Amino acid sequence: MGLAGAFWISFASCIRLSYNHLIYWIFEEKKLEKVVLASASPRRRELLKRVISSFVCMAPVVDETPKAGLGPEEQVVCLASRKGEWAAERQKNSWIIAADTLVVLGDKLLGKPKDPEDAARMLSALNGRWHEVMTGLWVSDGQRVRTFCEITRVHMAFDEWEMQGYIATGEPLDKAGGYGIQQQGGLLVDRIDGDYYNVVGLPLYRLRHILKDMGMKVFPESGFETCP
Repeated sequence: MGLAGAFWISFASCIRLSYNHLIYWIFEEKKLEKVVLASASPRRRELLKRVISSFVCMAPVVDETPKAGLGPEEQVVCLASRKGEWAAERQKNSWIIAADTLVVLGDKLLGKPKDPEDAARMLSALNGRWHEVMTGLWVSDGQRVRTFCEITRVHMAFDEWEMQGYIATGEPLDKAGGYGIQQQGGLLVDRIDGDYYNVVGLPLYRLRHILKDMGMKVFPESGFETCP
């Protein structure tokens, strides 16, 4: 082998060594400081504890007005993205998890009822029909971003007396669609098709797979750490 051949072999080895050091620095040395849940929802906080043992919560201050021209799936991802981007600007070098949930009946988006009468109108419209609960996810490790919309179909069946009794509890007034499946509102639901936790507000199965794909170990016993 001549001097030229030896030079190129040595040069290639240096490049490979430098590349390996760069990958090590990115994935091993540059540890992300923490996990941030960009949500004020106590339900999402409790659900995330099933996946990650240590995280902090931030309540995003964003415009939650629906964006014109978007379909429901795009809309819910857009709202989750606003929350995630808001948190990412304030928490550098951190994992960010954001979510937003909408209740969709046909082509109508159902938000939180304004008053008991509005709750009665919403629940009456949902009664005896299938509707969809959509949760948009936005996950970032500080460099990459993953988004997804999880959809669960829900069917409700109840009589007028049951509906009025539920409204009297006051529970519907702070719930999108006028009910909370994880509380007494679950008594009005006769079946679902899809992820139950998505209806509560955080699709755990989808979130777990997104985090795993991005390199995070999950489940509380593992603690917060990134995969090698």
